[in-house]
Amino acid sequence: MQTTIRLAVSADAAGVTDCVCRAFIDYIAVIGQQPQPMLEDYQSLISQSRVYIAVADAQLAGVLVIDITGQEFCIDTLATHPLCQGAGIGKKLIAWAERLAQEQDGDAVTLSTNRLMHKTRAIYRHLGFVEYDHAIVNGYDRILMRKTIG
Repeated sequence: MQTTIRLAVSADAAGVTDCVCRAFIDYIAVIGQQPQPMLEDYQSLISQSRVYIAVADAQLAGVLVIDITGQEFCIDTLATHPLCQGAGIGKKLIAWAERLAQEQDGDAVTLSTNRLMHKTRAIYRHLGFVEYDHAIVNGYDRILMRKTIG
């Protein structure tokens, strides 16, 4: 599967929203409410140059939303379209985020995930992230994770 990653543009907003909602919809039953990424205004985030997309075989396959605050480089949202899950799209987007962080002289990438999303937490641990804290963020029970980069 040929995959390219690029900064999202305004015309991508509907596709980004669709991809994120499809990726997270099964978690509504797990956490009892819509996951935070399903509620975001992706047009606004795209206009802030915070959204990257993975395109595989001419289809939107994944979404990465980043937030850079000083030396802190955070993955706000990582979503892989269900039809592309298991193809390494999420891993490629995380590698992209790590490269962006290194370009900003960052020494780590952080993210958070819902405490009840056990499968997601296991995937992040497998990719080198370490759980370092717990917090309630916008009413969601979050596990904070960090990966030191080289």
